[in-house]
Amino acid sequence: MQGNLKENMDHVVEYTVKAPEIKLMKHEETITVTVADRTSNPAPLGLLGFGMTTVLLNIHNAGFFPLDAMILAMGIFYGGLAQVIAGIMEWKKNNTFGTTAFTSYGLFWLTLVALITLPKAGIGSAPSADAMGCYLFVWGLLTAFLFIGTLKMNRVLQFIFGSLTLLFFLLATADFTGNAAIKTIAGYEGIICGAAAFYAALAQVLNEVYGKVIFPLGPVE
Repeated sequence: MQGNLKENMDHVVEYTVKAPEIKLMKHEETITVTVADRTSNPAPLGLLGFGMTTVLLNIHNAGFFPLDAMILAMGIFYGGLAQVIAGIMEWKKNNTFGTTAFTSYGLFWLTLVALITLPKAGIGSAPSADAMGCYLFVWGLLTAFLFIGTLKMNRVLQFIFGSLTLLFFLLATADFTGNAAIKTIAGYEGIICGAAAFYAALAQVLNEVYGKVIFPLGPVE
């Protein structure tokens, strides 16, 4: 999830065109075509889907209200589908990082909702605490590697992925140990992580609207 996640940039595409045979000799020439990318930036959509859903789930983890249909609906539609759509849009922009991150976290939300709802519908058994701990741990591992990628991006994204890595590991530890206090701490930490993503999304929108930096993202020099 970079600036755009990558800033809009012209992509250079090379086409090889073979000329017709002339006197039994083949002539080949390479034509370089510059294609300007004029499509809009999908990153704010993905960041908002991630950020707002993360804030709401972690308000629950912090103990303020129970897990209910509001969180599940956000997980399916905004945290889930909206991020998958943003990931597909990043693929069109030739942004591997954005595609991987948005699509992965969109599907994370969909799988999380499935883990909660499928057992209640009689499809499979509810995962054990250890199973959920492993589930959250591998997502934390993925996020840790993506965090390394953000070291080439801006400071806000570094904070988002760094705090998200910590969030996954805290939630995994809470499940492994059964310690409710750790889950509460994770809830507060997750609210901060989601709020940072919310800020990053709206900063990009408003900076683009005004044509100047209104809310800084802290670019890496």
